[in-house]
Amino acid sequence: MNRTLLTIILALLAAMAGAFIGCRIMMPAATQGTEIHALLHCTIALDPDQEARINALEAGFAIKRAGLEAQLRRDNAALAVAIDQEHQNGPRVADAIDRSHHTMGALQKATLAHVFAMRRVLRPDQAAAFDRVVVRALTATS
Repeated sequence: MNRTLLTIILALLAAMAGAFIGCRIMMPAATQGTEIHALLHCTIALDPDQEARINALEAGFAIKRAGLEAQLRRDNAALAVAIDQEHQNGPRVADAIDRSHHTMGALQKATLAHVFAMRRVLRPDQAAAFDRVVVRALTATS
């Protein structure tokens, strides 16, 4: 009896260590943006259909995010030109800042739409764990 219990405990610990190490090796360190993905892929047991649906969502969002990030870089370049031309907080600088803020807002809205789309793929028990990570990511101080 004791040997069986010890074997079960050791197997459980080995499985947990394997999952933890696998996530650390296969996925980069989690930041605010990737912590949600790490949770989905390493913590929540997704069925094959959920995995496929979330992978499709991630692929689509990666394209959208890349486009918005490219636009943000263009907005920052336009801001640099405006600063160089005006050397003060003039109308060109203000316009460039507004365009940059608009793009930042579009990126944040797209990110939240992506988060909610992923959440809709989850079962209620999985969604509860997902919600906790989203809240933790949004309120992290570092």
